[in-house]
Amino acid sequence: MMSEMELFESIREGDLAAYETMFLRYYSPLCEYASRFVAGYDAEELVQDLMTHIWEAREQLVIATSLKSYLFIAVKHRALNAIRKQRYRERVHSRLHQYLAEQQLDDPDFYLANELGDKIHDAIQDLPESYRITFEMSRLEGMTNAQIADALHVSVKTVEYRITRSLKRLRAQLKDYVTLLAVLF
Repeated sequence: MMSEMELFESIREGDLAAYETMFLRYYSPLCEYASRFVAGYDAEELVQDLMTHIWEAREQLVIATSLKSYLFIAVKHRALNAIRKQRYRERVHSRLHQYLAEQQLDDPDFYLANELGDKIHDAIQDLPESYRITFEMSRLEGMTNAQIADALHVSVKTVEYRITRSLKRLRAQLKDYVTLLAVLF
């Protein structure tokens, strides 16, 4: 029986049999683990996406620990990202619903909450990583600038700058929804 690192090295070299061995060995336990974070169907989809990613990016992947640890950590991160994305969509939908309930809107774009939520999420994901993290901590987690500065080990001025730049980028990218963005941000 191959060790985990031998198995991974074989996968990196394009050995489909080694990939199938890894898939059969870890798929079920990873699905069970992912289901602790997300619903069953989502857990399976998440693990399938990870397995596909491993095969497609096999030549670039670097695993410093063990294959098993890498897989379980990757599933956890993917699950937490899925949860964060779902919570963000729920917040956007809630704010949209509240805004729509208070307004008489004739613009049909305002009724495309899913599309808008996806556009906002994508625009946030397109921010440089340090801006995105700072913005999410501020707007999604409700942290103060001082708390963010402390958590990221940067100055409050840096936090303010990142948030300002993030908002400018988001406004430019989402210019068609500026009226609604004023309500959300």
